[in-house]
Amino acid sequence: MKAVQVVGFKKSGKTTLVSALVRELSARGLRVAAAKCMHHSALDKEGTDTARLLESCGAVAALTPDESAVFWGRKRFLSDLVPLLEAEVLVVEGGKTMGYMPRIILPREAGEADDLDDPSQRLALAAYGDVPVPGLRLLRSVAEAADLVLEKGFMLPNVNCGACGFASCREMAARITAGEAELKDCAALNASIVIKVNGAPLALNPFVENMLGAGIRAMLSTLKGYAPGRLEITMDA
Repeated sequence: MKAVQVVGFKKSGKTTLVSALVRELSARGLRVAAAKCMHHSALDKEGTDTARLLESCGAVAALTPDESAVFWGRKRFLSDLVPLLEAEVLVVEGGKTMGYMPRIILPREAGEADDLDDPSQRLALAAYGDVPVPGLRLLRSVAEAADLVLEKGFMLPNVNCGACGFASCREMAARITAGEAELKDCAALNASIVIKVNGAPLALNPFVENMLGAGIRAMLSTLKGYAPGRLEITMDA
């Protein structure tokens, strides 16, 4: 999946850029999804039927003739939700503390750049707008931003397993953004076992991969017709 964050402070134009970027990418024939990171806790409006139901159970689904949504009564991580999005490209608004995909920053002045992106582990591919940032490409059109997302967008699994040799997914993401590493260097995304949920790969850290692989091989070895080689298992979750 191609993925990018759009990061900026309040009234910097984040939502405007995200909306335009989603339209541009969709117009190119891609399946696009968007995610928005917010500071306040409650997603559902107080006093609504779904909000009242959420007080009594862990999750509530809301369905209309044209839309659907799920509300959880606890924090879920973006990587948990990706399989539900059914997208080829993901555009995330906000989330300055997230560190497993590249970002486009929207500084209102050059001095804000370091507050929008850790200078010791840069994730910014470019700045957007009229404010130049030393060392960063300056994007002035939505089409340019879309081209950049398709060329350099990515998402790491955020498992921080260390199997790639880096201390965290953020460090790995910073190296990929800088051109010093590649997505194929992520051990969790390039395991010998491939599991997909609704078409989206499920990341396996090496410990889980080895444990799962050993268990599957041990069980299948008791069946007639089993032989070492490439295994294919398809199932509905």
